[in-house]
Amino acid sequence: MTVTQPSKLLSSLFAQSDMEERLTVLHIGPALPETVAFFSRYRSKLFFVDLFSELPLVDDGDDGPDLEQQFSDLLDMPPETRIDICLFWDLFNFLSSDAIAAFLDTLRPHIHTGTLAHGFAVYNLKSPQSDQLYGISEPDALRVRSRDTKLSGYAPHPQSKLKNMLNCFEFDSSVLLADSRLELLLKARLP
Repeated sequence: MTVTQPSKLLSSLFAQSDMEERLTVLHIGPALPETVAFFSRYRSKLFFVDLFSELPLVDDGDDGPDLEQQFSDLLDMPPETRIDICLFWDLFNFLSSDAIAAFLDTLRPHIHTGTLAHGFAVYNLKSPQSDQLYGISEPDALRVRSRDTKLSGYAPHPQSKLKNMLNCFEFDSSVLLADSRLELLLKARLP
């Protein structure tokens, strides 16, 4: 079942972006038709990377690539790519602190001072796992559907800890949703 979920923060991604310029968007998750249709209204380059299908991501030590190499292989972006908008959705609820650090180390060369991001976290660590797929239907509305299978590796982080872990982003705004999730708007924080 697919439902429409209003968003108070999503529109800020587009209000702060120059929609006349070409946007480069990183969407973590599968390409959903409504998201593709939404961005077809704009000059944009979309990178869809379904990290959720790779969960759980762990460092296997000597038996395989480290986390940073795994993320580098999965993102597979040309070195000159600079991302304007990151759609993380609820990715950080499924990554360990080491995996988040490796992901951000891999992502950092692709963000710039104007990069904005959107995602979800939990307000209460006892919040039940949410196995949802997110798409954008309007600047202020998401299309949300349940995944066919339950994701593995659910280990949400408290908001204060997540703020420290997302060291190349700062929390611009957050909204507490009825189901104890936090909707987050992030902006790049680079040295």
